[in-house]
Amino acid sequence: MPSRERVTELIRYVGEYRFMEAIAEFYHQDAVLRENNGPPRVGLAAALEFEAAFLTTVAEWRRAQAVSFLVDGDCVAIHWVFEPTMKNGARASREEIAYQRWEGDRIVEERFFYDPGTA
Repeated sequence: MPSRERVTELIRYVGEYRFMEAIAEFYHQDAVLRENNGPPRVGLAAALEFEAAFLTTVAEWRRAQAVSFLVDGDCVAIHWVFEPTMKNGARASREEIAYQRWEGDRIVEERFFYDPGTA
């Protein structure tokens, strides 16, 4: 079960735009991640590869903020707001809920819920 302090540390990493470090530090080797109803990404390597590919499309970050979060035993929900400027000049904005299941101090399952029109 994660402590509130551990979840707060994850939020701090993301708020500092340390996305790759956050995945390496907070995700389990066998983590399963899923975007809405999309196919799962299985394993830490797949999570890092997906994130690295996405980050190559971003020119700069204007905001990566957790609006709120809840910890209930092994389950965590984080309300995120992300605002990147893409390399093509488009300014994006997305709110999402990341629903996570932790084992100890690592995320083993995560599903992102958001409006697919903002993806």
